[in-house]
Amino acid sequence: MYCVCREHVELAIDKFVDEYEDAPDLVNLQKTAFSAWTAPEHCEWCGNPAEILVV
Repeated sequence: MYCVCREHVELAIDKFVDEYEDAPDLVNLQKTAFSAWTAPEHCEWCGNPAEILVV
């Protein structure tokens, strides 16, 4: 699972496919809320706001 900005979505997808050998689902964090989990505010690879959850 990766929380990333739009700039790093391709990198996160590549890493996900390498690790799980399956296509991930992409979730827009600005349109989706989770009751038991709080998304990180920043991208895992830079300081930009996290916008996409790759799972």
